[in-house]
This record gives sequence, C-alpha cells and structure tokens, in this order.
Amino acid sequence: MANEVTISADKIKKREKRFKILKRVLLLLLLLLLFIYLFLSFVYNGGHFTITLDRSFALEQGLVLYDDLKYKEPQVKLSAGKIDFMDNISIKWIPSNIDDEADGIHNGDNYIAYTFYVENTGKDTINYWSELIINDVIKNVDDAIRVMIFENGEKTIYGKINALAGQPEKDCEPFFSDDSIFVRLREDIKPNEIDKYTIVIWLEGDDPDCLDDLLGGEIKLHMEIRSEHLEDKLYE
Repeated sequence: MANEVTISADKIKKREKRFKILKRVLLLLLLLLLFIYLFLSFVYNGGHFTITLDRSFALEQGLVLYDDLKYKEPQVKLSAGKIDFMDNISIKWIPSNIDDEADGIHNGDNYIAYTFYVENTGKDTINYWSELIINDVIKNVDDAIRVMIFENGEKTIYGKINALAGQPEKDCEPFFSDDSIFVRLREDIKPNEIDKYTIVIWLEGDDPDCLDDLLGGEIKLHMEIRSEHLEDKLYE
C-alpha cells in the first residue's frame, strides 16, 4: 500500500513538472509571436510609401515639406498610406489629370497617388537631393512596379529592367539600382520657391514580368530629401 502511495506521488510530481515545462514553452512561444508582431508593426508602420526630410538640413537651410498648399503645415515625415490589395492595371487607367487632382493622398483603384510640396523658406539659393529607396520587397513584386513622378509638371516613369530581355521597359527610365528607384538633384531652388511633386505607384499589367508568381507580393518605399552630396554614388 505504501509503495502504491509512493508511486502515485511520483506520478503526480512528474505530471506537475511536465505541466510547468509546458507552461514555460507556451509562454516563450507567446512572447516570440508577440515580438514578431511588434517587429513587423514597426517595420511597416506608416504605410508602404513615406517621404522624409533631413531634419538638420531643414533647420540649417529653411527647407520645409508639406502636403497641403493652402495651409502649408511643415512636416519632416509624410505618409501616403497604403492599399491593402493592389491588382495589376494599365497606365491608361490612371487619370490624365493625376498631377492636378488633389493635394496629399488621392489614391485610386489599385494605385497610390500622393502630392506634396518642398519649399525653400530660407534666405539662400540651395540644392537638394531626393532618392526613392526600396526598403523591402516580397516575391519580386518590384519586377512589375511602375513609379511615375511629376516634378513641377514634368513627368518621368521608372520601371525595373526587363528580366528576360535585359532592356529598359517601354517609355520607362530604369531603376537607379537594386535598392533605389531614382536619385535626383534639384539645383538652385531660390528663396520662397516651391517645388510640387506627385508620385504615382502601380503594378503594370502590360509588363511581361507581371506574372502569377507575384501574387501576394508587397513592396515598401521611402523617399528621402536631403543635402548629402551623392556624386560619388551617381558616378560609381
């Protein structure tokens, strides 16, 4: 009888020990999942397209950034938001007046459109650089992405080099690099002068690289406006 009691007590202790181990494992898994969620939330915070202005450059030179020409509220970061699902479309579906349609966010069906302004509120004529950086790509969706930029009404369209032909896409400037869509220099912006930008992003259905393999893909873009000299990078 005493042996049976001892065996039962040992079983209970072993069961409690296994239960404690299981609780610890579950707690660690929960913490891991929470960490992954917080990390992804941090990475994708602010949408899939943001614009930032170098803070020190803004203070030193008087360059300001805003997305409402009427109120001109200075910002150091602008967010164009995101579209939860972007199907492929043709450039023909994008309104011809997209550059003059609205200030700020004016996304449409399956495309991102954002208009903002850069103003020189300082006393000197200055230069600045702008770069559209690819922060993250999932499932090579950048193969068929198009980025159309209007700079003071002048339009340029960027597309990645065709993977099969190794040539630029029709009517497109090639991406600057694997990590940047473009790097542009704005020279001699005078005091009180304002530059207007409209950025449009879509998945081009007529691109030969726009295949079913891209389904479920994502891209995160970030445009920087800064004073850094990039001549070495441009002419490497």
